[in-house]
Amino acid sequence: MNILAFESSCDETAAAVVRDGRTVLADAIASQAEMHTIYGGVVPEIASRKHVEAIAGLTDQALAQAGLTKRDVDAVAVTYGPGLIGALLVGVNFAKALAYGLGVPLVPVHHVRGHIAANYITHLDLEPPFVCLCVSGGTTLIVDVRGYTEMEILGATRDDAAGECFDKVARVLGIGYPGGAPMDRLSQGGDDRRYAFPQVHVHDAPLDMSFSGLKTAVINLIHNAQQKGEKLDLPGLAASFSAAVSEMLVPRVMAAARSRDYGKVAVAGGVAANSRIRADLEAACARSGDRLYLPRLSLCGDNGAMIGCQGYYEYLAGRRAGMDLNAYANRDIQLG
Repeated sequence: MNILAFESSCDETAAAVVRDGRTVLADAIASQAEMHTIYGGVVPEIASRKHVEAIAGLTDQALAQAGLTKRDVDAVAVTYGPGLIGALLVGVNFAKALAYGLGVPLVPVHHVRGHIAANYITHLDLEPPFVCLCVSGGTTLIVDVRGYTEMEILGATRDDAAGECFDKVARVLGIGYPGGAPMDRLSQGGDDRRYAFPQVHVHDAPLDMSFSGLKTAVINLIHNAQQKGEKLDLPGLAASFSAAVSEMLVPRVMAAARSRDYGKVAVAGGVAANSRIRADLEAACARSGDRLYLPRLSLCGDNGAMIGCQGYYEYLAGRRAGMDLNAYANRDIQLG
């Protein structure tokens, strides 16, 4: 089964062709990151406009790369939430028109479910159930993946997402956008105990997280140093910050894994590319005996292949959308 899939939830436009859920025939991506760098973050109106300009050409590119024509497409899958509403609407409306024109089913896909599915492409042997840590610029969740389309949230951030904090701190330091990769590079060789940052525990919700206080503490440290003319140890700052984020995430996902006892832990989303978090999870799983599944670095960020993969399993579960499909800025992963 050939699924043509679209992703446009933020600042990447992506079109992919995925066969039978796990074989990626093509994955074409147009990133807008360089354009948004000058603003220090995504400008929604610009992102939407660029999606409009890119999506048709990317569709042709993906089909050509796969060696297929539109007549070979069996279904169309599309991210319909969560994300930037204007950006999502571009992908949703294009996918609806294409599915209608081709006379094939339209399959709606939750963006974070797509990130989880990136692990199925990387690890062909991975099957539910497992516990998955989902960390990106807009989401921080610990999810019980009971089945390909059956999921339960075990823990979540109460405020900012982990990836958002990396972006905001990188912007204040002036080292680039998105912030994850430059912060990771800056942290290499730094002393991860150089600066002490707060850890938050949510009463009566041990698997929940909060990153707003950490973000504020780091930004205040930077601003105070700038105002006093003091020089900061930037590698130490980046390493200490990365360690603080990891120490918020890793113990909680391992506690969730113990509570479910599946013996399998996965990670998904853009922050899954962070070297400190990956290393800490590898060490924690080595101690616990859980098998760790990490997506390929190329599949950590937004891409169409993950949507095509999850779209296949949504299709098998009987999920279809009509021409009234809408986009949602917020959408519960448990609802799909």
